[in-house]
Amino acid sequence: MHITTKIIAPDASGIAEAAALLRAGRLVAFPTETVYGLGGDALSHAAVAKIFVAKGRPASDPLIIHLADASELPRVVASVPPAALRLGAALWPGPLTLILPRGPAVPLAVTAGGERVAVRVPSHPVAQALIAAAGTPVAAPSANRFGHTSPTDASHVLADLDGLIDAVVDGGPTPIGVESTVLDLTGPIPTLLRPGGISLEALRELLGEVALGGRAAEGAGLVSPGLLTRHYAPRSAMVLVIGPAHAARVWLRERAARELAAGQRVGLLVPDEDAASLADLDADIEALGPTDEPGTIARRLYAALRALDARQPTLILARDLGETGIARAIRDRLTRAASGHVVYVE
Repeated sequence: MHITTKIIAPDASGIAEAAALLRAGRLVAFPTETVYGLGGDALSHAAVAKIFVAKGRPASDPLIIHLADASELPRVVASVPPAALRLGAALWPGPLTLILPRGPAVPLAVTAGGERVAVRVPSHPVAQALIAAAGTPVAAPSANRFGHTSPTDASHVLADLDGLIDAVVDGGPTPIGVESTVLDLTGPIPTLLRPGGISLEALRELLGEVALGGRAAEGAGLVSPGLLTRHYAPRSAMVLVIGPAHAARVWLRERAARELAAGQRVGLLVPDEDAASLADLDADIEALGPTDEPGTIARRLYAALRALDARQPTLILARDLGETGIARAIRDRLTRAASGHVVYVE
């Protein structure tokens, strides 16, 4: 069914209008500090079902519940371990999602049928104001069609979901640009399931030992979003190269030249330095920012990938930036966008 998707300003009247839509069981996309989320009342079975339909999302992929404040955790979780209190005090509001025991009020559809729920408190002022005004926890996966590149601007939301959702609160570009870090606190050791806006180093500084996870179990409901091999993906085929900068640039040049000579159209998703060194190639190039500014690259990543994909290249080639700080999240997103098609060079 086609509906008219309304663009709502992020002022007081707009927030009130969007909150009323959420209370009525409707779907509203809104900015967070990471990416735009597609919000629905997390405690409403009907609203949650609409999220899955609008996105084309499989029931096995759970949703993250967004709260206005950490004090609302008892509404959606069965218990709050000490580590969650410590992390919440230090890092909430912010781009950290915690996996905790599901509370009885949370529909099983939110958790893909499991007894663990993903929860976070976003720091974006529009998100905070909207959730508080709605008066209910808000389930909000990224506001795009399932598996596609995440939206960091209202225009990206409309490109995927116009006519499928009720409204978009247009808060401009999102400041971080990649999704939240997901940390599972339900086991004996805190486990990083998805790197994101909070680094592994920051988590270990607060907690000590943090294990690395993030593999999806075949044929089962996932405990966290963002664990599928193919995710955040463009429509074009994509390959990621991992290795020292010079060797990676050599590989990019050779692979791009070979594809171009074969009559293929090539896209390059690379840092500024690579873009300059490869500018003589007849390729479509999206420069992400300087290599020494991984935060800038993260912020531009999805918009650049969408822009490059819109030109319909036969193949997109991208370069990894390492695994320190937010670069770990960039590697994760590019690996999944490339459906695991990764080349290692030395």
